[in-house]
This record gives sequence, structure tokens and C-alpha cells, in this order.
Amino acid sequence: MLTLATRLEAINRFIGKTIAWLALAMVLITVVVVIERYLFESGSIRLQESITFMHALVFMLAAAYTLAAGDHVRVDIFYSTLSPRAQAWVDLLGSLFLLLPFCVFLLWSSWGYVAVSWDIKEASQEAGGLPYPFIPLMKSAIPVTALLLAGQGLVIGARSLTRLNVDASET
Repeated sequence: MLTLATRLEAINRFIGKTIAWLALAMVLITVVVVIERYLFESGSIRLQESITFMHALVFMLAAAYTLAAGDHVRVDIFYSTLSPRAQAWVDLLGSLFLLLPFCVFLLWSSWGYVAVSWDIKEASQEAGGLPYPFIPLMKSAIPVTALLLAGQGLVIGARSLTRLNVDASET
């Protein structure tokens, strides 16, 4: 079980570190947009939309990586004062009753939204905006985010169970 958990977490860490490069791309493209606008008095809707979509991808696809790194927001003032066993229980119950149901809901509710986007070959509504398939690809990141977060939730649950079992065997 821990081998699978380690592999799932490695996937999330790889995706997170890879997707982080989009932040650099967003900065560079923003510089190009500003130069176009103020030096050449022109602009590109496609470039502006691409910045928005890259930001969405960074936010969504790095969520599981952030969870794996332990950098998500939580009430550490209480969590840090708990014993390791109590922390394991909080992690396990939080994953089972908060994170995983949220992931199921996100996957279920986004499925039709993404399917319609692919079915109608959705493109930008702006003249000169991003063409098909960029919009459906970006929307497809929503269920992918749900799956990555659910996978990381299973990793947290497996590690919490292991900690609880180790603690129980030591007593």
C-alpha cells in the first residue's frame, strides 16, 4: 500500500514541479503583452487569454502537489499542538470525510461541463481569442484536478493508517 502511495505522490510532485514552469511563461508573456500595448499600441487577445488559462492550470494542477508538500492552509495553531497520533487521525478523517467527498463532487459536477465543451468544439468567445481545442483542454483540467487531489488524499490516508498502526503496535 505504501509503495502505491509513494508512486501516486511522485506523480503529483512531478506534475507540480513541471506545471510551475508555467509561472515563468506567464511572466514572460505578460511582458510581451505590456510591450505590445504601450510601445506598439496594439495587443493580442490570444496572449492575454493564454495568461489567464496558464494561471488556471497552475492553480488547479498544482493543488495536489501543494497538498503533498503540506503547504495547504490549515489551522496549524491547533494541529501543531496535537500528538503525532492525533495528527494522523486528523489527516485520515480529513481525507476521508472532507477531501475525498469534495473530489467526488468536483469530478461528478465537472464531467458534463467538460463533455459539452468538447462536443461543441468550444473556442474563445472573443474575436481573435484562443481557438478550439484550448478551451476544452483547459476545462479538462477540472476533473484531472479532482483525480489528482483524490489520489493525494488516498496517499495521506494510507500514511495516516500506517502511522496509527505503528503507534498501536508500539503500545
